Amino acid sequence: AIRFAESSLAAVEELDDYTATLTKRELVNGQLLTQVMNLKFREEPFSVYLQYGEPHSGREILYVHGYNQNQILAHEGAGLSSLVGTVNLDPDGQQAMAENRHRITDLGLKRMLELVIEQWTVESQYGEIEVRYYPDARLGNIHCQVIETAHPHPRRQFLYQTTRVYFDVETQLPIRIENFGFPQNSAQQPPLVEEYTYLNVQTNVGLADQDFDQRNPAYQFR
Repeated sequence: AIRFAESSLAAVEELDDYTATLTKRELVNGQLLTQVMNLKFREEPFSVYLQYGEPHSGREILYVHGYNQNQILAHEGAGLSSLVGTVNLDPDGQQAMAENRHRITDLGLKRMLELVIEQWTVESQYGEIEVRYYPDARLGNIHCQVIETAHPHPRRQFLYQTTRVYFDVETQLPIRIENFGFPQNSAQQPPLVEEYTYLNVQTNVGLADQDFDQRNPAYQFR
């Protein structure tokens, strides 16, 4: 599983930039939050632009490492918060993390896969791990190979009961990860902790500085 993930990582490292539709489901403060975003991503310098759909339609997020004192630029699209206009947010601050399990620098295919490899490398030092392969899975119309790791008993060294990663067979890119926690008792299903899905991925499209500039006339930062 680790070797397969590392070969996928090699494919990801061939990417300079990409666009995608990112759907994020995360358990935050006891609530399972769902957010859908149009994503623009560039590796060097690490750059992220997010345009949100419902339930935060009109929200925009912009982050470029090394610029704006490494602060996030953000604005809401509606409601009283939108009257404030564009604000700077500390990536580790309470406001930036209020609806997120991970900081913005953990976003993207490369970091998502790096975290999985780190997790599996640690877990492989212990027993009580089951690995399953599903070579003919599908995610919508996309033919995927899925690797699933699971632990029968909760242990301090195991972050999740089950981790499931979907790899696009054609591109070798990781397009979904699902992490489930340990249920409180054997009668319950493992609860979803986080799920990240990258669809409509267009790679090496030639994103430019303007795509990560708040002055871009297509954006609503002000």
